Amino acid sequence: MTTSPEIIIQPRKGWIPIDWRELWEHRELLGFLIQRDLKVRYKQTVLGAAWAILQPVFSVAIFSVIFGAFAKIPSDGVPYPVFAFAGMLPWLLFSTAVSTGGLSLVNQQHLLTKVYLPRMFIPASAIGTAVADFALAFLVLLVLMAVTGLWPTLAILAVLPITLLIAVAALGVSLFLAALTVSYRDFRFVLPFMMQIWMYLSPVIYPVSMVPEKYQWLLALNPMVGLIDAFRSATLGRPWNWDTLAVSAVVAVVALLVGMFYFRKVEQRFADIA
Repeated sequence: MTTSPEIIIQPRKGWIPIDWRELWEHRELLGFLIQRDLKVRYKQTVLGAAWAILQPVFSVAIFSVIFGAFAKIPSDGVPYPVFAFAGMLPWLLFSTAVSTGGLSLVNQQHLLTKVYLPRMFIPASAIGTAVADFALAFLVLLVLMAVTGLWPTLAILAVLPITLLIAVAALGVSLFLAALTVSYRDFRFVLPFMMQIWMYLSPVIYPVSMVPEKYQWLLALNPMVGLIDAFRSATLGRPWNWDTLAVSAVVAVVALLVGMFYFRKVEQRFADIA
């Protein structure tokens, strides 16, 4: 008489590897979550997707008056409204994704306790909605450039890999904050303040050239520094700062890996504490 092998199921401890196969097999679910988030985002709104355009337009208008006209912040020879708009777009992509993704698990607790799905997809879906807003606002930037006599060069093709790196950084931070917020709910109040401070530590309203060159590598440890500067170089035809971009790109990839592994480490407790 043969007996079946004994299987002992125990909780895993420490760092849990990422199940890349599971993520790939359920990739269609990520698309469904992005589609759902887009519908919910603009459901029963007066202006719908126009909010994706109005937010950067109004922000740039205020920045142009306060920092461009009054404070006289330099813009590297580019009209300040265009300069600020080119900095605001990548920042809004990052901040929208992080703000939404960081709170996604707390705001969608039913997905943690009712059904099983690769839970990384919940914060990741926020990236998709942020990219959709970014694409609409990018068209406005092209119109603004045309009005001011700035025409894109072939360097504008670099917008695609730069956008991908911004999404990588945003996903890493979102995963880390989403996992942290489930355990420590007061991070819901810390997140908006953190993003506000982070914006002023990023070259949204000022050029990287204002920072002494010997300190620029340190500033680039903030991944949005090199990525915003590179986005301006790609769209406005400015010189490239390859050193800053390289540092920020490496930090973005490291942030993704740290965020994913930390998320996996604490994921097994989500259903218990949600």
